[in-house]
Amino acid sequence: MDGHLSLEELSLLKSLNRPEKIQAFLDNEVRYNPETTCRSPRRVIRDRRAHCAEGAFFAAAAMDANGIPPLIIDLEAIRDDDHLLAVFREHGRWGAVAQSYYAGLRFREPVYRTLRELVMSYYEHYFNAAGEKTLRTFSRPVNLHRFDRLNWMTTEDDVWEICEYLCTIPHTRVLTPAIERRRRSVDARLFAAGHVGAA
Repeated sequence: MDGHLSLEELSLLKSLNRPEKIQAFLDNEVRYNPETTCRSPRRVIRDRRAHCAEGAFFAAAAMDANGIPPLIIDLEAIRDDDHLLAVFREHGRWGAVAQSYYAGLRFREPVYRTLRELVMSYYEHYFNAAGEKTLRTFSRPVNLHRFDRLNWMTTEDDVWEICEYLCTIPHTRVLTPAIERRRRSVDARLFAAGHVGAA
């Protein structure tokens, strides 16, 4: 745990002692951030703004404050932005906390036996403005303690180095080339549903 968190910051993170509480905080207290920034959890707490990477780092910090490993995985897309998840395990099952402009790319209950199962639950909801389903690969979990030298929880600097690292590690494909060629676009109802609550 980063020792430079203030007592107030640590108290907030400790109060989010369940993944669903972390997600509720992101959903209800943090506005989506469209800016090209990479805020630390401290800055998210202060600014109440976060895009997917910033939300994932915040969620990982809250998990760490409550004894849950701060694990992040990268979902890689084509013709679209990557998406980061803060993942956790309960009773041998994987779940995730996430921040997104799209309704379907947020929380997942811990019911998935493997990371691949968890990742594939995002497939139908991961689409771009043209309606293409864009998810293609995912990374292994990365423990954010490997970046403690950056003071990633509290720095006033952007923590792009974490995102850059996630882009360099091996990723696993979710589709074979044959399946990828035959995929259909998202239907209009799911497209509309994905934007519910967007702001």
